[in-house]
Amino acid sequence: MTGKSLFRVSDLDQNAPTPFDLRPDAATMAALAEELGLQGLRKLSFSGQISAAGRRDFVLTGRLGATVVQPCVVTLEPVTTRIDTDVRRTYLANMPEPEGEEVEIPEDDTIEPLPSTIDPAAVMAEALALALPLYPRKDGVALGPANFTEPGGEAMTDEDARPFAGLANLRDRLRDKD
Repeated sequence: MTGKSLFRVSDLDQNAPTPFDLRPDAATMAALAEELGLQGLRKLSFSGQISAAGRRDFVLTGRLGATVVQPCVVTLEPVTTRIDTDVRRTYLANMPEPEGEEVEIPEDDTIEPLPSTIDPAAVMAEALALALPLYPRKDGVALGPANFTEPGGEAMTDEDARPFAGLANLRDRLRDKD
């Protein structure tokens, strides 16, 4: 991987941002693709900076770019997707402790406790995993209706599952008797 990927917090400059520019080599991208269950990963880059925020906190901001290949959820054919997304992590020296037994998820999901080192490569892998399409689908492919039933039985359709479908059938049968 080209570019420095691990920064000790104690070495970060308080007065100027610390830039980073990661462009993983083919072996690193292949390992990451395997870890994430991808069929392919190309043009992966993550560049940005780590800046001081106050006396003891830091903010990592960056831009992630990648081309990923995943199997289509319908046909299993390869689907290529370009990902370009902004990434932000806020590292707090004094992370607020949850109060009580129930813990609420904070509105700002970019906040993390300040570690002794900040690893943009780990942030890149996490951000890529979060940015992947959950259900990649090849253009023009649609999932048709799925009917499941025991052998010899009549499959229940979406129309049958509607809450008032039975009442509508009853109404129609009563009309036919009149």
